Amino acid sequence: MKFFRLPKDAIVWMLLLVSLVLYCAEYLIFRRADEIGFGFMSNVAFLPVYVLFVTLMIERVLKQRERDAMMKKMNMVIGVFFSEVGTELLHDFQAFFPDGQELSRRLRPTPHWKDADFDEAAAFVKGQEIVMDSRLGDLPGLKAYLGEKKLILLNLLENPNLLEHDAFTDLLWAVFHLLEELHARKSLEGLPNSDMDHLSGDMKRANTHLVTEWLCYMRHLRTDYPYLFSLAVRMNPLNPDAHAEVT
Repeated sequence: MKFFRLPKDAIVWMLLLVSLVLYCAEYLIFRRADEIGFGFMSNVAFLPVYVLFVTLMIERVLKQRERDAMMKKMNMVIGVFFSEVGTELLHDFQAFFPDGQELSRRLRPTPHWKDADFDEAAAFVKGQEIVMDSRLGDLPGLKAYLGEKKLILLNLLENPNLLEHDAFTDLLWAVFHLLEELHARKSLEGLPNSDMDHLSGDMKRANTHLVTEWLCYMRHLRTDYPYLFSLAVRMNPLNPDAHAEVT
């Protein structure tokens, strides 16, 4: 280990000295200067290929490690979002569905779900026309809840790791926009139908992004953290009968 603590210049000169000693020893033993010279020039001629191959391989390995580390950090950030904001928001949004039974029924992951099940659920969400009505639920309560989470949302938006995750960034912006729309109104009582329809559209946008990213997050938990996935399944915010107890 002490060898690697030496200055780089010292290591370079030491390696050159070792190489010179080995070449001298080879000459003293075999006395074939022409063959030694031929072998040396062959190695020098092939050296660029060695450098190219090693550089490309190392670069690929380093990029993959960097990508894996970035994904792990992003998944940690996404986990914080769902723990602090997203899961409860999914639950609160259910009150604004005129008829969300089909969506609730189709999005109930179990410990036995495979990738094909998640793909099928994602395809259903993508092809489903989600309808929300801001008149149905507790709009002041939603406004108060999002107001409490404003600082968390701002901190998440400032996280540089999210630059590599466009879909989750879009989700944060959609939720933050809904927050700003609700807080821009002094009162949510007696709003005209046109304004209520506008808020319904903002809620629909946020919920669509939220459900899509929730499915991706659940898939990640199933693969990397089965024990967290087990709890997330039991606490499914889209299931009105969800409970933490294991039955």
